[in-house]
Amino acid sequence: MHYVGVKSVTEFRGRAGLPGVDMTKPSTARIYDVLLGGKDNFEVDRAAAQVAIEASPDVPRAARENRAFLGRAVRFAIRAGIRQFIDLGTGLPTQGHVHEVAHALAPDARVVYIDNDPIVLTHARALLPAAETTAVVQADVREPESVLSHPTVRARIDFDLPVAVLMVAVLQFATDTETEKAVSAFREAIVPGSYLIVSHTTTEGHPEVGEQARQAWNDTETKIQSRTRAQVQALFDGFDLIEPGVVWVPQWRPDNPMSARTGTRWMYAGVGRRR
Repeated sequence: MHYVGVKSVTEFRGRAGLPGVDMTKPSTARIYDVLLGGKDNFEVDRAAAQVAIEASPDVPRAARENRAFLGRAVRFAIRAGIRQFIDLGTGLPTQGHVHEVAHALAPDARVVYIDNDPIVLTHARALLPAAETTAVVQADVREPESVLSHPTVRARIDFDLPVAVLMVAVLQFATDTETEKAVSAFREAIVPGSYLIVSHTTTEGHPEVGEQARQAWNDTETKIQSRTRAQVQALFDGFDLIEPGVVWVPQWRPDNPMSARTGTRWMYAGVGRRR
């Protein structure tokens, strides 16, 4: 693993003055990294993650299931003929990232990663392959015009052709107004035959501890939002939902049917095809 201008991960973590980085506050991306068992996080992130884990020990499993859903959805899109992907709120690079999954089936697939976290961008730019098929952009899903008009996005993505837009575990950090704005903007920007891929946190599966688990994100800049299945399904207005519809993450076209029966109930997932 190589970090541009940094000799080690320890040096990267200890470097002061990274623009826009407050190492005294937990980051949503780094909390997720903790839950996935990653090492690119700080003590403040681990403490925040522990709050969620103490509320429900299966939260890390839910994060892994969400990562597995991303892989299944990308493979589905590739097999449906999609060769362009926009991954919004990509998070810290980890195994099974979109370009890795896509290129295993279609080496010519183009992937643009979007995130607003400076540390995510630093990691991604250091680790992504130097190729015309991948790019990373600092922008915010809550400001969709900043994504859609970005020159790197316009250079990599042909909006006259179908594209898969991934909003995987990201809309939960947006208000209702911001969410509607983001989904509407991308729905209007993509052509019929494109796909919207969504996963979203909910407390419906754990009403007894859901609010306690959400406290893990209380000190982040973007508080986590719980939404109901009906609210997640409403995000697919203008799309035809792919079977099995909006379901618990491990139930969306599982590789192993057993995982659908025994999986967690922390996140909904769905894939829709633009009409």
